Amino acid sequence: MRELHFQSSLHEFISGCILEKRAVGYKYTSSAWTLYKFDQFCISRHYTETEITRDLAYAWIQRRPNEALATQQNRAGVLRQLALYMTRLGLRSYVLPPKILPRKERYQPYIFSDTEVAKILSQVDACHYCSAVPLRHVIMPLLFRLLYGCGFRLSEALSLRLHNVDLDDGVLTIIDGKFNKDRLVPMSANNLDRCRRYAQTAHPLSDDQAYFFPSPTDGPLTTGNVYKNYRRFLWQAGISHGGWGKGPRLHDLRHTHCVHCLRRWVLEGADLAAYLPILKTYMGHYSFQDTAHYLRLTAELFPDITAKSVQAFGDIVPTLGGDRYETD
Repeated sequence: MRELHFQSSLHEFISGCILEKRAVGYKYTSSAWTLYKFDQFCISRHYTETEITRDLAYAWIQRRPNEALATQQNRAGVLRQLALYMTRLGLRSYVLPPKILPRKERYQPYIFSDTEVAKILSQVDACHYCSAVPLRHVIMPLLFRLLYGCGFRLSEALSLRLHNVDLDDGVLTIIDGKFNKDRLVPMSANNLDRCRRYAQTAHPLSDDQAYFFPSPTDGPLTTGNVYKNYRRFLWQAGISHGGWGKGPRLHDLRHTHCVHCLRRWVLEGADLAAYLPILKTYMGHYSFQDTAHYLRLTAELFPDITAKSVQAFGDIVPTLGGDRYETD
C-alpha cells in the first residue's frame, strides 16, 4: 500500500481521521486517497486555515468536467467524515449536509438467465491462448465459474493464494474480504475437479504464497484484464451491454448466483428460515438486510418467496416499492 504524506494546514486532522477509521476496522484505502487529493487541493489554493470553512467545502465538491455523480458524491462524503471527526475533537469545521448532492439513479442488478449463463461459459471455454497473458485460456474458464458458482466478488477471487485453496476438501478461504470479514466457501464437486486440473497446469512448481490467478508478473490478475475479457465474452454470447455503468456488470454474476440459489430452494420446497442465514454467511454479507434484498430480485419470478420469507422473518423482507436495488 502506498504511504501517503499530507502537507496542507489540515494534515494533522486528515492523518488522525484515517487512523481513527482504521482503528475500528475499516481499510479506508480509497477514502485515504481521496483525502490525499483534498490535501493537495488545499495546497493548490494556498489554504492556511486549521478548520474546514463552508467556502472550502463547497469549492471541493464542485462537479468536475466529465466526473461521474458517484465520484462527486464520494468526495463530498469523505470530506463530511473528516469534518465530523474534527468537530468531535472540539474544532470548528463546516459539516456538509448529508443530502447536499442529488442522489444518483440506483443501478438495478441484471440477473442472467440460465441460457445466458450457459452462453457466457461457452464463450469463456473457447478463450484462446494469448502471449501477453499466457495463462488466460486456463484462468478464465475456472475464474468465471467461481464468480458465478460461488458468488465471489471479483476482488475476492483475484486475492486467492494457493494456500487459500483446499484441493482435498474443496474449500476456498477468503481472507480479509469486504468489511474485513474472513469466510470459508465450499465448492461444488465439478468446480473442485476443475481447480485440481487447473492447479496442475498453472501451478506445477508454485509455492503456497503464489496467487491462484496470477498475472504475467506473478502478482494477481488485474480487474481491468478480467473486465475487458468479460465484455468480449458478453459480445460473443450475443448479450448486449448498455455501456459504462449500465450493465450487465461483471458483479451481476454474483447477484445471479444468489438469486438462482433462492430460486432453487423455493422449487425444492426448502425452509428459507433456515437457508437464508446460511446464504448470508456464504456470501459474506455484513448484515441480514443485505441478503434479504435479494428477495426483491426474485419476487416477480417467484411471488411465493416473499410470502414465505415474510412468514419467517416479518418486516425484515424489503417491499417492492423501496428504492434500494444494490447489494454487496
